[in-house]
Amino acid sequence: MAKKKEISGYVKLQIKGGQANPAPPVGPALGQRGINIMEFCKAFNEKTKNFMGKPVPVVITVYKDKKFDFIIKSPPASHFIKEAAKLKGGSQEPGRQIVASITKKQAEEIAKKKMQDLNAHSLEQAVKIISGSARSMGIEVKE
Repeated sequence: MAKKKEISGYVKLQIKGGQANPAPPVGPALGQRGINIMEFCKAFNEKTKNFMGKPVPVVITVYKDKKFDFIIKSPPASHFIKEAAKLKGGSQEPGRQIVASITKKQAEEIAKKKMQDLNAHSLEQAVKIISGSARSMGIEVKE
């Protein structure tokens, strides 16, 4: 029977896909845990080639023996919403000022991409979550 590895902690970071390097915030966050930074960067960049340049959340599980595993999540909904609305950022005053709009179809496509990370049982619920995120950024969802 395999001996269960003892976990010493978790590190949550958001790194641009395929662009992890030992510079802050990656280096210091992993260095203080005693992880081989270059080993992580190479593995992360290899796994996130298809998300090149997009912000990718990653949860790194650090074990007592300084080994690690990591789980890559899909880029944040706000990133996809800004991409769909062709914006650099959301509204300065969400709720008062609407800066752009996306279609319900675009919201559905974003929901499909994010489905595995969302806490929703159906696509309909996922679309509601995405629509709420868009509204909180000052972006309207049109039928």
